[in-house]
Amino acid sequence: MEYTTIKMDCKKRIALIAHDNKKEELSNWAKSNREILIKHELYATATTGKLLEGLGFQITKVKSGPLGGDQQIGAMIAEGKIDLLVFFWDPLEPLPHDPDIKALLRIATVWNIPIATNLASADFIISSPLMQSNYERLIPKI
Repeated sequence: MEYTTIKMDCKKRIALIAHDNKKEELSNWAKSNREILIKHELYATATTGKLLEGLGFQITKVKSGPLGGDQQIGAMIAEGKIDLLVFFWDPLEPLPHDPDIKALLRIATVWNIPIATNLASADFIISSPLMQSNYERLIPKI
């Protein structure tokens, strides 16, 4: 496969998603990292977005995950409109839209965006000096 580069600006476009039993964890993480997150453009699936709006974040919301929101975020990744995915999912909880979740993680990997799937990986990514700078990442050549 051939690759090209795409520029990620200092102001990142971050998608935030959390399964039901991970929403409190994502909410607490977002509160702890508020000063960093408010400097970026935030996107979320519907229920997660409403929760974060309640904390004072400005969020662009898409549909709920089971109603197509995961696929919408995946499409935004493929279109180069999302730079980072924070997706607190529960691998121990069977979900009816599991194929959508796998597709989202697959597309994020194909398009080479950072993916945080738990608290530790989210902490490492958000604290990286690359969050505050431009970055060029490799993507599949179209």
